[in-house]
Amino acid sequence: MKATGIVRKIDDVGRIVLPMELRKVMNLRGSEDALEIFTDGDKIILQKYNPSCIFCNSLDDIREFKGSKVCAACIKKLTDLSE
Repeated sequence: MKATGIVRKIDDVGRIVLPMELRKVMNLRGSEDALEIFTDGDKIILQKYNPSCIFCNSLDDIREFKGSKVCAACIKKLTDLSE
């Protein structure tokens, strides 16, 4: 993990502002992008959200099945297993 030296206060409703420089480096374009939030002990980890397939991590032709993201190719492979 790399320290940025950036410190931000949390406002009254729990929001923080990501600095413009950080948004540019991470290629975050406002409402077009989203962040996933993870915790690890006392750490909060923000990661750029990529809706990839849970099996192969593909970003192509993603569909949602029971709350999980699965690509069309993996759906086909799973369907072939049931035949």
